[in-house]
This record gives sequence, structure tokens and C-alpha cells, in this order.
Amino acid sequence: MSAELVFEEITEMSIEDANDLTQLLVDVVADGASIGFLPPLDPHVARVYWSDVLADNVVVWVARLDGAVVGSIQLHLATKQNAQHRAEIAKLMVHPTQQRKGMGRTLMAIAEKRAREENRTLLVLDTREKDPSNLLYQSIGYIEAGRIPFYAESPGKKFDASVFYYKILENR
Repeated sequence: MSAELVFEEITEMSIEDANDLTQLLVDVVADGASIGFLPPLDPHVARVYWSDVLADNVVVWVARLDGAVVGSIQLHLATKQNAQHRAEIAKLMVHPTQQRKGMGRTLMAIAEKRAREENRTLLVLDTREKDPSNLLYQSIGYIEAGRIPFYAESPGKKFDASVFYYKILENR
């Protein structure tokens, strides 16, 4: 029997979803992901993060494999009057056991589709220099806008550059 992979938007944070997303965040940070946290990530800190994520301008999706959350992505819709044409991709996470299987690419496509539905024509994101995610973003049409040195702290008080990307969307 093959595993069932389902992608869905989260509009209310259930206790089960909060637990699963907390564990996902802890696991991807432990694996080296640079998504705003340093390892070892205290599960309580991760849980507090997820308790405040859902907002009118933030759309969250999860990938579930046989019911368990194994991936997530966020789309942050800009709310300023002069910015309502853009959005930011945030916190793309795929569990270390599920990476390199197309899940990140699918989550990005889902977020881009929603951005188009929201009449957003510019997407932006950033990621740590030299992370594998750079290859994903480049392969799906994101253009490097620049790099900022010493942008993100990594374990051992090391500071890494961050690469900023953008993609202009055509509303289809």
C-alpha cells in the first residue's frame, strides 16, 4: 500500500496541527535549516511560534503523509497601501526524511497559485547562502536580488550571508 500525500491550507490551528508543526520545526532546525531559530530548538519555543502564526495576512499550508505533517509553507501578504501587489514566501519546511522528493517544489507552487489568486504580482523570499534551498528557488524562476553578509546567526556564533530572491508573477 502506498503512502497518501495531501496538501492543505490551515485556517485554524488544532492541537494536533500545533503539535505536528512544533515537531516539524524542531526537526528541521536540528537538521540545519536556517528559518529563524538555532538548534537545539526548545519545543516550547517552537510551540509559542506556531501559536501566533495564523493571521489575516498569513496563509499556511501543510503537507501530510498518511496524516502526519511532514512539510509546511507560509505566504505573507503585504498589507501596506503601497505593497498590496506583493507577498513573501516564508518558512518553507520539509522534514529531513522527505526532502528531495518534490514536496518543497509542490508547496512553492501552491503558495504561488494563491499569490496569483490574491492578485499579487511580486514574490520575495530569503535563504541562507549555500543552503540547498537556493537551488530550488533558482530552478523555479526566482531571481537573486542580492546578498547581505552576516545576516543570520548559525550554530557556534557563526554568521552567514542571506540571499534575497524575487519572482514576478503573471496573473493567469
